[in-house]
Amino acid sequence: MRDNVVYNQSDNHVMVRTNGDEIHIICNTESQMDKVVEKMTTDSCKLVGYEEWDEDSDKKFILTFIVCDADGVIIQPELN
Repeated sequence: MRDNVVYNQSDNHVMVRTNGDEIHIICNTESQMDKVVEKMTTDSCKLVGYEEWDEDSDKKFILTFIVCDADGVIIQPELN
């Protein structure tokens, strides 16, 4: 994926946008969101953000992933 690009076509099921080492994905349903998290989560790509927008039939799920492919770097969640 290239940096700072919106990957959005009329036949896409989700909207994907890159921003440096971040990937933002907007999903329309919870099942779609679960599938995206399952496919995107790897050793070098981790879910770091989750946000719900709107309510009822217009509800969207915004996921933020961070990509780090440097050797020896471990991505761990920050706990409150």
